[in-house]
Amino acid sequence: MVMRLNHQLREQIFRNPAAFPITYFQGELAKLPGLTGPLHWHPDFELASVEFSILEYQVGQQRILLEPGDSIFINGNVLHGVKKLDGNQMEPMPNIVFSGRAIAPENSIIFQKYVKPIALCDRLPFVVFRHNNLNQDEVNNWLKNIYFHLRKQENCFEMAVQRNLSKIFEYLFRNFESLPKTEVSRIQITTQIRIQKMLSYIYENYSNAITLEDIAAAANISRSEAGRCFKTYMGCSPVDALIRYRLQIAHESLDDKSLTLEEISRACGFHSVCYFNRQFKKKYGYTPCELRKLGK
Repeated sequence: MVMRLNHQLREQIFRNPAAFPITYFQGELAKLPGLTGPLHWHPDFELASVEFSILEYQVGQQRILLEPGDSIFINGNVLHGVKKLDGNQMEPMPNIVFSGRAIAPENSIIFQKYVKPIALCDRLPFVVFRHNNLNQDEVNNWLKNIYFHLRKQENCFEMAVQRNLSKIFEYLFRNFESLPKTEVSRIQITTQIRIQKMLSYIYENYSNAITLEDIAAAANISRSEAGRCFKTYMGCSPVDALIRYRLQIAHESLDDKSLTLEEISRACGFHSVCYFNRQFKKKYGYTPCELRKLGK
């Protein structure tokens, strides 16, 4: 299995372990700069659906196009990200992040027999449920039902959600042998572990002065190997990935009108406001000041 690592980007989703271990999101994609969710990971499972747009999901090194009506299951501890490619309407992209404990306790026969084998399968990083596949219609309908109950949160909604999640995992278990698998080599697993370590370092230290050597050292590899890992997964250099993340944080920080551009620039690790402005405009097509005026 892929090494279990914490990371700052998604810590906010984790709930009180004594509570119902599932979190529902809707409309989060529209709030992200460039309508793009950066690569991240978490130990929990994820299920997401598309309503109006065409989305590109990156799962590991693979890129999957999802059309309206499609859904995707993403296994735990798998690098993944998403971006909107097409569609004029705002894409709500309802999705849930949940522990297998939402189905049954970890020491139960149900968890051990039906949930754990899926979680431990390196060859099953994701499963796509297509809207035009009659055999998968029921899965998409169960997901719609889950979203409905999580939005309403009426009496006994947890039981309704649990029933539908159980149905989805029963589908995965019954169809396990026929589900498309991905052969994952030891090199690929090693590369993912390294990229997770380096991204974790970036997410936790972006506000500080960081060098390529620092990023590579987080995974105990050379600068050239760090560059290869980032090129494979993200199509950019480690330093470019650092700048992208700093700009993402800066973009979100601009909503706080009490902060000056200089304060945001410094907090996001940029050595000067001028450099920050140039990089921001290069990435988004407008300066930080213009964004505030436009209210984007």
